[in-house]
Amino acid sequence: MQLPQGKKIFFASDFHLGIPDKTSSLLRERRICQWLDSIRDEAEKIYLVGDLFDVWFEYKNVVPKGYTRFLGKLAEMADAGIAIEIFTGNHDLWMRNYFPEELNIPVHYGPITFEAGGKKFFVAHGDGLGPGDHKYKFLKRVMSSPFAQWLYRRVHPDTGVGIANYFSRRGAKHQGAHDGDFKGEDREWLVIFAKEYLQREHIDYFIFGHRHLAMTLPLGNSWYINLGDWISLNTYGEFDGTAFHLKTFDSHE
Repeated sequence: MQLPQGKKIFFASDFHLGIPDKTSSLLRERRICQWLDSIRDEAEKIYLVGDLFDVWFEYKNVVPKGYTRFLGKLAEMADAGIAIEIFTGNHDLWMRNYFPEELNIPVHYGPITFEAGGKKFFVAHGDGLGPGDHKYKFLKRVMSSPFAQWLYRRVHPDTGVGIANYFSRRGAKHQGAHDGDFKGEDREWLVIFAKEYLQREHIDYFIFGHRHLAMTLPLGNSWYINLGDWISLNTYGEFDGTAFHLKTFDSHE
């Protein structure tokens, strides 16, 4: 990918729309839409790297209620020719055809790599990568299976989404807390994953969400980047064709 003059690639993750309540989520949704408006003239491509919703489950003819402003903004920008791609996260892994068919936005269910401006990128939400967290990895395999999704769709949407909301809303982030402090390079699973990956293949930028930490970490001549979140940090990534920058959006609300 060669970026035209004045164009950039943008990255953001962990909006967690829907929590902790309708009022707070709506304020966050409006802030995200303001950010999207602020970058639209510069955006060559936008990657939204998972956990956009705190719960998202698609039935054949039903999707979760709400998020009208956000979905409408994505549709508006996609219709204007801005390339947008999204990733599933651990909270919204049950995406299917709605985004590609209704919004013309591709969905990635795992990591991708690409090159832009002579730099190589590895992008993933980050859940289930690296060592450890074996219980979640097993649960993700089960929940991602076509049979599990088929079985869950036999449950009425009011019940199914209600159950998902109940389990999803348990956790510190619902009180506005981030996902803990940085534990050190030898204890952060995504950092360990990136270091092991570099033994096989060079990557200039590893870009993850999931941890709710806004940070950049040099790994030799590569970089580990976590995009933070929009519950308390309002952070996003920007690649201008030469270098990557982690920034904070100020909506002046």
